Amino acid sequence: MTFDAAALADEIRLARRDLRRIGPFTARWPEFSLPDGYRVAAELEQQRIAAGETPVGRKIGFTNRNIWAEYGVYAPIWGTVYDTTLRDADVAGPVAINSLSQPRLEPEIVIGLDRDLGRDATLADAEAAIGWVAHGFEIVQTLFDDWKFAAPDCTADGALHGLLIVGPRLAIAPHRRRGLAERLAALTIELRCNGEFVEAGSGVNVLDGPVHALAFAAGAIAAEPSSRPLTVGELVSTGTMTRAYPISSGQTWSTRISGFDLPGLDVRFG
Repeated sequence: MTFDAAALADEIRLARRDLRRIGPFTARWPEFSLPDGYRVAAELEQQRIAAGETPVGRKIGFTNRNIWAEYGVYAPIWGTVYDTTLRDADVAGPVAINSLSQPRLEPEIVIGLDRDLGRDATLADAEAAIGWVAHGFEIVQTLFDDWKFAAPDCTADGALHGLLIVGPRLAIAPHRRRGLAERLAALTIELRCNGEFVEAGSGVNVLDGPVHALAFAAGAIAAEPSSRPLTVGELVSTGTMTRAYPISSGQTWSTRISGFDLPGLDVRFG
C-alpha cells in the first residue's frame, strides 16, 4: 500500500473547505487501517495548528453501541476539538452550519479535565479527573457520500467532528466526584426538533456511561502512537446518547435532561 498521510490530510482539508465529497480511502486501498487513519488525522491536526487553530479537547465517536450496525463501525474512535469548532450554547443567534458537509446532531455529555489521564486510567481515575460536566450537541459531518465509510475512513476524517456546542458547565468539587460514573450513566434525555419528540436516550448508552467512555478513551488514546494522551485542561465529548440526526438551517433542536443537575439545550441552526 502506497499513500502519503500528509497528502491525504491535505485532500480532506481542501474537500472540507470546498464542501466537496471524496471517496473512502478504504475503497482506494483495502489495507487502509485504523493506525493509518490516525496517522492521517495527526497530519490534519498539524495542518490546522499551522493555520492558527488550537486544540482544546477531544471527541469520542461511536461509543453508542446502538448505532454501530447503522454505520458499520463497531468500536469507538476519537478526534480533536479546536477553538474554532467550539461554541457556547448561550451565544445569541443561530448556529451556522452551511460550512459543514451532511451535518448531523448528537446530544452528548461533555467533561472537563483537571488532571492528566493516561494509558492505565481506571474508572475511579476518570471520576477523580472530572473538573466540570456539561451537556452539549456535537455536530458531526462527513465528506463521504451518504455516510458510507469504514472506521479507518472516518478516523482519518477527524472522527467526523464538525462543531461542539457546550451548555453551562457544572463544576464538580473533588469530594463530589466519587459516584459520578453511576449518576451520569443513569441520566435520561429527551430530544426534540421544532418542538416535536424525536428520541429518548440515556447516559448508559455511551459505553455504559460517559465516565466509562472517558476511561476507555484515556487508555486507547495513550496507546495510539499517532495520538496525544489526554491532559489537564482538555474537554472530552463522550459520544451520542441517541442516534445521530440530519439537521438543516431553520430548525431548532432542544433537549430535556432528567436524573442529573444539568439544563437542557435549545439551539437554532442557520
